Amino acid sequence: MTFSVSYVERDGGGPCLRLAGELDLSTAPELTAAIDRLTAAGESRVLLDLTDLAFCDSTGMAVFVKGDNQAAADGGWLRLTGANGRVERVLRVTGLADVLGYEPESVDPTSRSAL
Repeated sequence: MTFSVSYVERDGGGPCLRLAGELDLSTAPELTAAIDRLTAAGESRVLLDLTDLAFCDSTGMAVFVKGDNQAAADGGWLRLTGANGRVERVLRVTGLADVLGYEPESVDPTSRSAL
């Protein structure tokens, strides 16, 4: 299964990256580059839509944490939404669901207390 990252604009503005396929050691650099481009462009609030992400290993989880740290350094955040199956389970078991403000069905984390 291949991995892809696509950029979409959230309702109300702000970037959302939709991830699809398998996020692992070989594909994590693609997500890192996408997050780096957004933060370099001044975006400090990034939403990752994991609805179509079938697999995520520890390397992918590390990219989530690094992206959140980058955004937080600029006063922002990185949030996750849409995970299911094994990906959601890993987020919950590792505690990253809480750390990264995971909202299973929210498409705009600013609509809740995600800040």
